[in-house]
Amino acid sequence: MAVAGKLELTIKINDFPTNVETVDNGWKKFEVDCDGRIASITVKPKVFKKLEEAQANYPMWVAAIAGKMGELTDKGFVLNEPNIQVFERKPKAPKEPVATPSAE
Repeated sequence: MAVAGKLELTIKINDFPTNVETVDNGWKKFEVDCDGRIASITVKPKVFKKLEEAQANYPMWVAAIAGKMGELTDKGFVLNEPNIQVFERKPKAPKEPVATPSAE
């Protein structure tokens, strides 16, 4: 008998979704292409607002969209119980060359 487990997915994006639909109760629905599989995501307006704020306030950002794998679709799957966390990305500082001690 197999051990019980829990499958959770995290999808990372750094571009604002352009294909957003407003559905029942003002919820926002959009799709994310995950290496050829399309994840269909529907979230409350309050949760989607995190993406809108990141787009408006951060020059660079990354969002982690976590949830459970739902039903399969023709193009991919539905992400159930999605939640979004947004993080500002800081540009990496250029590395300074390491000074080597001169042999004198």
